[in-house]
Amino acid sequence: MTETRPGTNDGLALNRALWDVWATVHGSAPTDLFYDVEGFVAGRQTLRSLERGLAGDVTGLDLLHLHCHFGMDTLNWARLGARVTGVDFSPIAIERARLLAERTGLPATFVEADTQRLPANLAGGFDLVVATYGVLCWIADLDAWMRGAATALRPGGRLVLVDLHPACQAVATLEPLLVDWPYGGGEPHRETVTGTYADPALSLPAQETVQYPYSIGEIVTAAATAGLTIKHLGEHVDAEFDPRGILVRGEDGRYRLPFGDSHLPVLYSLRADSPATH
Repeated sequence: MTETRPGTNDGLALNRALWDVWATVHGSAPTDLFYDVEGFVAGRQTLRSLERGLAGDVTGLDLLHLHCHFGMDTLNWARLGARVTGVDFSPIAIERARLLAERTGLPATFVEADTQRLPANLAGGFDLVVATYGVLCWIADLDAWMRGAATALRPGGRLVLVDLHPACQAVATLEPLLVDWPYGGGEPHRETVTGTYADPALSLPAQETVQYPYSIGEIVTAAATAGLTIKHLGEHVDAEFDPRGILVRGEDGRYRLPFGDSHLPVLYSLRADSPATH
């Protein structure tokens, strides 16, 4: 159960501390069962069909990957022909991303920065900005995040965002059904985390975090307010993987969130374009 508390100026520092820990253990035994770094080095595809479909052919494009973690997806975009830059606020993640780039021989630039305050030298430098899976719940200032993404785009560029659907994030358990997270509103919520999504059985020191719930309406409005034009909004009732560890896997191998005789959306996907001229 989470609770809203006043005063979140320390949210960025608390969340960075958590992601520093996760960047240390992710991709290492036993959590490598989730990331499978060796498989990636050998050529395994890490990107999923949603983001690849929305991005299209990235050959020769300048691509900015926000929340790049330790760089696997960023480098996968490079394998597909993009000129890539990854941004993350965790110095440990950035260090590991650079080491992984060296190991694979894939060209990439990695920048340590808060995605709510992107460095000025990234402005107008990219054809495509991508952010996927577990993104906006860590963002205190949604409008600033969207403005940064929009500013990074060249005229005619596009933002591709794929993330957990707010309806899915609101559900804590299915048996019994327990909803303990607001659908939106953006109010800061403090939560103590003791493990990692990459290995729920792994015991880690307790770390306080601050997270922020946003509705689909708030996300779309922030993109439009930043000057982007919404070209696609998808709400997806099944997924290739279980981002929460609570979904039901069907006979087709897809994961769903049952709700009565139907399903709640698990993911959403957004494509928003920059104006052809600024």
